[in-house]
Amino acid sequence: MTTRKQQLEAFGRLLDIMDELRVKCPWDSVQTNESLRANTIEETYELCEAILNNDNEEIKKELGDLLLHVVFYSKIGEEKEAFDIGDVCNKISEKLIFRHPHVFGDAHADSAGMVEKSWEQIKLKEKGGNKTVLEGVPSALPSIVKAYRIQDKARNAGFDWNRREDVWDKVNEELDELKVEIARMDEDTIEAEFGDLLFSIINAARLYKVNPDNALERTNRKFIRRFNYLEKTAKEAGLKLKDMTLDEMEAIWQEAKKAPEKA
Repeated sequence: MTTRKQQLEAFGRLLDIMDELRVKCPWDSVQTNESLRANTIEETYELCEAILNNDNEEIKKELGDLLLHVVFYSKIGEEKEAFDIGDVCNKISEKLIFRHPHVFGDAHADSAGMVEKSWEQIKLKEKGGNKTVLEGVPSALPSIVKAYRIQDKARNAGFDWNRREDVWDKVNEELDELKVEIARMDEDTIEAEFGDLLFSIINAARLYKVNPDNALERTNRKFIRRFNYLEKTAKEAGLKLKDMTLDEMEAIWQEAKKAPEKA
């Protein structure tokens, strides 16, 4: 671990390196906000994967990659005389102080729940901040993440179930409505009802303190592991999946469920 002085020196070193790269590197010198955007998204997902794998070395590496992008955008902003890394740091510091009056002011909060409930009202008071509760949800978020954030923000504004058990009535209601539309075979309405059902399931996950995106990714990985086992076992037996019966594949699938997961 490093001291605060060493941390500041390390950050300063990164800034100095970026200054030099923008002048001397043919690739770095021509990058723009637009050209970096796709790479930033990729780096964010790579960090998310490292977090899901609980791999501290990879988390450290991917955080560095993402920090590089923050510094890169800030350098471009400095060149445009719009802002620099100091402005970025000061902006987030001011936001943190403003949004934590229970730490830096006279407000009181005994729990994380109390803090969350006050955040939406605080954001509405910010200069240049959100004008509505849901305005702060980025439109480009993946749908599952966006639904969760929408529901969470609505909860912080007081719009939520009184008893979380009641959400299952809504889930069942949406499932019944979907079944009706499937029987009618109206593709557009079926899609709409599927969306309503998924939204209600995500709401249930939130109420039971389950992150739906993490939960689905966990299942994705489990399915990949089991399907790879099925494919490998079939290949070793000289079989092709497309030539096997469902019963034959199911037997191997059950074996896959019992096989130990690799670390």
